[in-house]
Amino acid sequence: MSGTRPFRLERSVLVVPASNPKMIGKAAASEADAVCLDCEDAVAPGLKAEARANVVTALNTLDFGGKLRQVRINGLDTPFAYRDLVEIAEGAGANLDLVVLPKAGCREDILFVASLLDQIEMAAGSKPHRTGIAALIETAAGMANIQAIAAAGPRLESLIFGSGDFAASMQMPLETIGGADGNDALYPGHRWHFALQSIAVAARANGLRAIDGPYADFRDDAGLERFARIGRALGLDGKWCIHPAQPGTVNAVYSPSEAEISQARRVVEAYGEAQAAGTGAIAVDGKMVDAANLKMCRQVLARAGEARRRAEARQARE
Repeated sequence: MSGTRPFRLERSVLVVPASNPKMIGKAAASEADAVCLDCEDAVAPGLKAEARANVVTALNTLDFGGKLRQVRINGLDTPFAYRDLVEIAEGAGANLDLVVLPKAGCREDILFVASLLDQIEMAAGSKPHRTGIAALIETAAGMANIQAIAAAGPRLESLIFGSGDFAASMQMPLETIGGADGNDALYPGHRWHFALQSIAVAARANGLRAIDGPYADFRDDAGLERFARIGRALGLDGKWCIHPAQPGTVNAVYSPSEAEISQARRVVEAYGEAQAAGTGAIAVDGKMVDAANLKMCRQVLARAGEARRRAEARQARE
């Protein structure tokens, strides 16, 4: 990484229990952009050691088809986190893209995980900063310290919103995770707007990805699409999924439309022609184009190109 974070398409992240090898195998073959093997909430205390071993085996033996390979470790306030980091990073660090840190509460939490990864990679003689970090913002402390967390260093790649634990931390009544319930009807707006926009702003200010949490009702495709569209409208990059049926919908929402791609191409081409002709300001379709427009259009084309590459790779595997 060396101060420059890699471009990663992370529209959908399928989260599966690390204690269930069968589900891990299905996730590896899914259409999600990323797979997160969960050693935290989805694993009972007595199965933590077994889950770590499953993760190492899966990362070293399964074909994830180019997916971003993530592992959610246990919280730093538990007796499991350091063993998660050491055993998984030592056993499968070459195949581990991101460590997901739950309940990130301050900048020092990120620095601790980064420091331990530094040491593990130095001991292994591997390339520095091979494994990135994703921070789950799901507590009042994490939200209060989000700007400091987002600026915690080059290993950090993304911020993720966890509405369930955040609601508990804030003492907010919650009937369902990721969707609307009776409490939302009382609030004149989107109840998670502040949290999601804060994560998006902190992410953009520091060159990170911003990821929304899961939509719990995996049978409600319309609800999933609606809340995914809200996240995209707020500037997020993707969304967690808890069922193999969800990534397709989420991928579609977080992919540039054909109209967006066409517009982006016209802007980039017109800007290039203007530069070649020595022209300053330009207009496309009657609208002025500046550096910010150009940057956004290039991002659209990069996302579209990676999405197309992933789709082609998946078709080839099938």
